[in-house]
Amino acid sequence: MMIDLPDTTASAVRTELVRASQRLGGLTTGMVLNLIIATDESKQHDAVRAASQAGREHPCRIIGVVARDPKAAPRLDAEIMVGEDAFQMVVLRCYGELIDHADSVVEPLLVPDTPVVTWWPGAPPEAPAMAPLGTLAQRRISDSAASERPEQTLAHLAAGYRPGDTDLAWGRTTTWRSLLAAALDRPHGDITAAAVGAEAGNPSAELMAAWLSDRLGVPVRRDVSDGPGVTCVIFVTSDGEIELSRPDGRNAMLSRPGEPDRYVALHRRDTVELLGEELRRLDPDEVYGEALAALAAGGRAAGAR
Repeated sequence: MMIDLPDTTASAVRTELVRASQRLGGLTTGMVLNLIIATDESKQHDAVRAASQAGREHPCRIIGVVARDPKAAPRLDAEIMVGEDAFQMVVLRCYGELIDHADSVVEPLLVPDTPVVTWWPGAPPEAPAMAPLGTLAQRRISDSAASERPEQTLAHLAAGYRPGDTDLAWGRTTTWRSLLAAALDRPHGDITAAAVGAEAGNPSAELMAAWLSDRLGVPVRRDVSDGPGVTCVIFVTSDGEIELSRPDGRNAMLSRPGEPDRYVALHRRDTVELLGEELRRLDPDEVYGEALAALAAGGRAAGAR
């Protein structure tokens, strides 16, 4: 069921959403969270599609907030989509001054007594927890890789960090961190240095380098490669180098001194997978906060750029 409400109000949207849900059996009883998507028209389609797919695992009310012409007269256009499979989505297109007060439009549409997650698919605000739509949420998802200057964005996110903030750039390191931790669980020599290779300006590599430097207490060099994404991590030990390399974005090779090379699957994760991981946990990601703080404090040594 799809309902189009041009030039409307938040109250009218809420009334129509309740009616549509009741016609299909009162679907809010199965909702586990509210997902707010703060975006513009260029990223709205892909973001809503990713949220819809992730919502199959985490039934949620999806509220897309699309900023349109900021110089236009204040106006709200809405689309409501409700399905029999507990699918609920509202897309709000805000014009003029309403863009800066989107939280007042969104708040009446949230499922009561249910956690709220806000996601910025594009460039995030400098301090997500202080942004109007961020104040509504327990969990705030940025993507520093979507900004034009990722390193500057990471610096802003570090300065404005609050528990509950996270970054899809950090989520892209999850499988890398798991494999690296497993590699270091086995006996190895003393680690004296490390290096992370990735495309220039890759925020995942910056975060992982800071995390490794903070955890290992050694300088971590950032090497520039042709990508895609992160391509290798090297530990320099007293026994030789331990290297996990992934030149093709799909499979990686783990090399250890005195042992045959071992191949492992390490594919680049898409937005649906990353978003699904974030929706599985609503508690603060303390490790991300520590990595971001270490990066802001200069927690890695400057290396090849």
